[in-house]
This record gives sequence, C-alpha cells and structure tokens, in this order.
Amino acid sequence: MTTTEPLDVLDVQPTPLALLLLGRESDPRSERGVDCPGDLPAASDPDLVERARAAKAKLGSRVFILGHHYQRDEVIEFADVTGDSFKLARDAAARPEAEFIVFCGVHFMAESADILTSGDQAVILPDLAAGCSMADMATAEQVAECWDVLTEAGVAGTTVPVSYMNSSADIKAFTGRHGGTICTSSNAERALEWAFSQGEKVLFLPDQHLGRNTAVRDLGLSLDDCVLYNPHKPNGGLTVQQLRDAKMILWRGHCSVHGRFSIDSVEDVRARIPGVNVLVHPECKHEVVSAADYVGSTEYIIKALDAAPAGSAWAIGTELNLVRRLAKAHPDKQIVFLDKTVCFCSTMNRIDLPHLVWTLESLADGKLVNRIQVDEETERFAKLALEQMLALP
Repeated sequence: MTTTEPLDVLDVQPTPLALLLLGRESDPRSERGVDCPGDLPAASDPDLVERARAAKAKLGSRVFILGHHYQRDEVIEFADVTGDSFKLARDAAARPEAEFIVFCGVHFMAESADILTSGDQAVILPDLAAGCSMADMATAEQVAECWDVLTEAGVAGTTVPVSYMNSSADIKAFTGRHGGTICTSSNAERALEWAFSQGEKVLFLPDQHLGRNTAVRDLGLSLDDCVLYNPHKPNGGLTVQQLRDAKMILWRGHCSVHGRFSIDSVEDVRARIPGVNVLVHPECKHEVVSAADYVGSTEYIIKALDAAPAGSAWAIGTELNLVRRLAKAHPDKQIVFLDKTVCFCSTMNRIDLPHLVWTLESLADGKLVNRIQVDEETERFAKLALEQMLALP
C-alpha cells in the first residue's frame, strides 16, 4: 500500500489554524467561505488493501474504477484510470462493457458519468457525502431566479450561459435549455469565444475566478467588463445598468481549495525559493493568477512538471494530494505546495479505502449501492450542453 509522504517534503507546515475541522471555523486570511480541513487521517488498515484486491478481482471486467487526481494515494492505487473530471467521464463512456462504474471523485462528476454512459451501466459514488462546495454554490432555483433578473433587465435574449464542468446536472441542464455550453478549465477560452459569437454577454457559472481569469487573461476583456452576481442579494446585488453594460456576468462561486491561495502565498514562496516557478490552477483568484508564471488545468500542471528540467523549482497552487504525488514522482525537481499550511479537498477525501472496499464487496455480493442516476429530462438537456462543448472548434 502506498504510504503517506511527510508534509515537510513539500515545505508545508500543519499549524493550529490549518488543522481546523471543515465547517467549524475558517481561516480569516482566506477567501470568505473557504475553510481548511487539515491533515489526512492515517492510512487505512492494511487488511483493507487485500480485501479491495480480492473484491476487484472477483468483479473482473464488470467493474471500472475511476480515480480523480485529487484522491488520496490509497484510493488511486485501485483506479483503472486517473484524470480530471471530464476525462474520467469520457473514459467511463468508452467502456460500455463495464457493468459498474465506480467513480472515486465527487457527486457532480458521477452525475456527468451517468449522463455520458449507457442506461445499462450503473455509476456508483463510494460515499454519497462526497459533494463539491463550488457546485453547491449554484442551485437550480437560484439560477432560475437569476435568469428572471436578466429577463427583466432585457438582456437574457443576448446572454449565453457557459457552465463549468464543476456544476450539478441541474445547472448543466439549465445551460442546455438556454443554448449554452459546458466548459472545462482546459477549454474555457474556446467556450467563451464560441459564446460571444452567439450572443453579446455570457453568464458564467458557478466559478467566478475561472470566468474572470479566462475573460481578462485570455480574451483581453477588462475587469470593468465583468460583474459579480450574488444569489444571496436582491437582483444579484446589481443594477439594471450594470447588467446591461457587462459582458461577463460572473456567478459568485469559488473552489474552497483554490480560493485559499493568496498573493501573500506567491510573494512568500518567491522570497524563500529564488528562481521558483509559480504554477497555479485558473480557479485561483485573479491577483494570484496574474502574479503566477504559469496557469493551467490539472492536466496542464501534470504535463508541465513532466516536461520541467531537472533541478528546477516549482510552487504549485492546486490540491495538496496531487502536489504531493507530483513531488514524489519527480525527486529530481523541487516541488512545493504554494500555501504554507495544509489544505486538502475535504469532500474529495471522503472517498477513502474503507468506503471503496465496502462498495466493491457489496457489488461482488450482488448488492448495488450508492448508484447515481440523473432523471431523463435533466439528462437530455445536460447532454445538449455537454455535446455543444464536444463540438467546440
């Protein structure tokens, strides 16, 4: 079984502030609503490893296990493929012979896999509590109310919704109903270019940072072209004139891990490590992205480290499980976590070896558990939006 590397390998120091329980307290230095769950629990009982191997072997080709890059090593060990959310959903669709798709990720990812796979396949999430704080920041009711606000302002007819893959099936369906598209952090620029060829404005859901960074950094729009719609305020906290003047209407959502990184993190690591390359995910705040040397998706980050010369130094602004895995895979390079305190994705880490073993043993015993199913109407419109993304030039 893969063991956990010491945190000091990544120049990460667990502090009392960092070791807070999610939802109990928050780090006042981080973005509002961003909590740090602290360190991972100890590795699971080695007996579970043998049980997982036995159950997987018993199921054989009937099961296909997907592991997101942010999963802990003890889960990744049993994944048939690893990747980001959309890559994994497509991998699942490419395995029609697999009766069971076990998605080691979070809820919206399993929904996407269910949408893209056949009705004969069952998509399973080992722990139903593995959600996504970003996806939860945009509910169907809130987005419908937002569209009513845009309609009353007279701009809905010229607004094209673009929703990040990190959204619920309901939000993807809303996007499909209104002629929009889904995007990933890899193709957000192409998605926005397409959207602006279809209309005058974009409603970007649910991650404000990816929308803002793509619009300003990649498309050359200004920060003044962007307004922030807050679903907890009347009319989103915006005037009719602001909605009419804006080109990008950004939903007030963010990633609870990437939103944690600050400009102080960048300045601190540059002071500590001369010549360090700062590489961050585009879900980070605009000032962090602007201060970084490189910006890209999870897959981009992995490829950049693979191609980096020996002896180079890198500070990575993304989830700590992945950063630690990259540091272990590249001992010839200095790879550190951009933030000085420990912060894992708490919802991703709900998928642990005990949950995976329970899932596999249940399936091996003929018991279908934790199936994720999207209703037919939602699936139909969500698939329209996903297919539009696949059709992007």
